[in-house]
Amino acid sequence: MTCPRRRVLVGAGTLATAATIGLSGCLGDDGTAVDESVEPITLDDGATCDACGMVIADHHGPAGQLFYASEDDGPAKFDSLRELVAVHEERRARGDELRAAFATDYSSVDYRLEEREGTRYISTHAEASAFADATELSYVVDSGVEGAMGEEFLPFSDREEASAFADEHDGEVRPWSELHVEG
Repeated sequence: MTCPRRRVLVGAGTLATAATIGLSGCLGDDGTAVDESVEPITLDDGATCDACGMVIADHHGPAGQLFYASEDDGPAKFDSLRELVAVHEERRARGDELRAAFATDYSSVDYRLEEREGTRYISTHAEASAFADATELSYVVDSGVEGAMGEEFLPFSDREEASAFADEHDGEVRPWSELHVEG
């Protein structure tokens, strides 16, 4: 993630400023704080979704994690990015500060598409190395490809890969800041 604010402040040259900057996070594309010191965790071995209680690794689709400033005990975990976005919208409305958000990066994994009874599903990837900064990813929406909770937001770090996926599966590409869950 580029953080031009840091480059300008470090150029000011004071040790105090540099120390402060090193401890603070950057702002994501939507203006929410992103703490670069937070790392994603692996969501297997029975980890369950904080929204629905399902075992994350047992279901199709992208997984996600949200770290908030008010919590020190680890991330909120999700088996669906639609659930992650809905929870984030609720928490942001309450004034909770986002430290970091991570989502499965389909540009970094060998994903599979599977069709069952006329429905297309995408594989899940719950290992820590499969996650990337959710605020920096490009999302394919309205593709009809499903995950754990129905049609999903499908994240890619490579915008060209996202566009190619959208072209092939009738979706469109949106940034994190434009993701929204109705109702």
